[in-house]
Amino acid sequence: MAQKKRIGFFEKYLTIWVALCIAGGIAIGHFIGDSMQFLSQMEMFNVNIPVAILIWLMIYPMMLQVDFSSLKDVGKKPKGLILTLVVNWLIKPFTMAFFAWIFFSKLYGAFIEPELADEYIAGAILLGAAPCTAMVFVWSYLTNGDPNYTLLQVSVNDLIILVAFVPIVGLLLGITNIQIPYDTLVASIIIFVVIPLVAGYITHKLLVRIKGEEWFKIEFLPKLKPVSIIALLVTLVLLFAFQGINILNNPFIILLIAVPLIIQTYFIFFIAWFGGKKLNLPHNINSPAAMIGASNFFELAVAVAIALFGLQSPAALVTVVGVLVEVPVMLSLVALANKWKY
Repeated sequence: MAQKKRIGFFEKYLTIWVALCIAGGIAIGHFIGDSMQFLSQMEMFNVNIPVAILIWLMIYPMMLQVDFSSLKDVGKKPKGLILTLVVNWLIKPFTMAFFAWIFFSKLYGAFIEPELADEYIAGAILLGAAPCTAMVFVWSYLTNGDPNYTLLQVSVNDLIILVAFVPIVGLLLGITNIQIPYDTLVASIIIFVVIPLVAGYITHKLLVRIKGEEWFKIEFLPKLKPVSIIALLVTLVLLFAFQGINILNNPFIILLIAVPLIIQTYFIFFIAWFGGKKLNLPHNINSPAAMIGASNFFELAVAVAIALFGLQSPAALVTVVGVLVEVPVMLSLVALANKWKY
């Protein structure tokens, strides 16, 4: 009898950890928020230094998993990769912007002022323009996805982020009439994608050469994984400590933000899933392809939102709510993908 696959302890309860950090952050912000202001003022090039360090610690372990040698296999099974790229870069950012505009500007017009609505939309755009690069390995594993092909999809998406993220975000933010500090946007990509990607590649190569591939995957990577989760949780405490007053004044805002994000996640999954079936993709390639499109590189979105709009901004709050809803929603899609296995 095949052993049932299980999600790791940290990943399985990520939503609970996030909720606890939200509660703790709001409490800190309410009781000692004024004494923490010095942290929000520690900036360089409009990037908050403590948060930048934490976010770098989130992203770097993920970049260690990128294997550029897998790119040589791009032409062997192109349909799955084409599906991923079309969904991630030609559909997903624009549907996210559309759903955000419908909800924040129109349906929530009676609750949210237009200036705030623009920033909420901006946060959603940042989420939609960054396809998942880390948790997708978990979703692929739980749906019996092809691990090598998943790695190929992630590696290609990481490279595309380098060139496509800034223009797509710039285009969509321009549509929402938000002034875009392109120098900060480009600096964020360099700090939070280029440098960790290069550092991860060099570390990967050196450690594999010294210790071997098996040691790297079995011993080193699992020990480093909690670093990402812990850094994420500490970042959330800081974010909600600065957002605490805004949330206490409007406690339903998290629910309002979650609705369009959840709808977008299911919408993109269904497009990718049924598109893959039309292309006659096997289940072990179609499932990860749909998961990559449905989930987000929320670490990058959080980092860029903070850099562009600030720690206490509505845009940063949207990206954090993205973290809160992603795990339970994606686990429901894992169950659906396994139920629909073909």
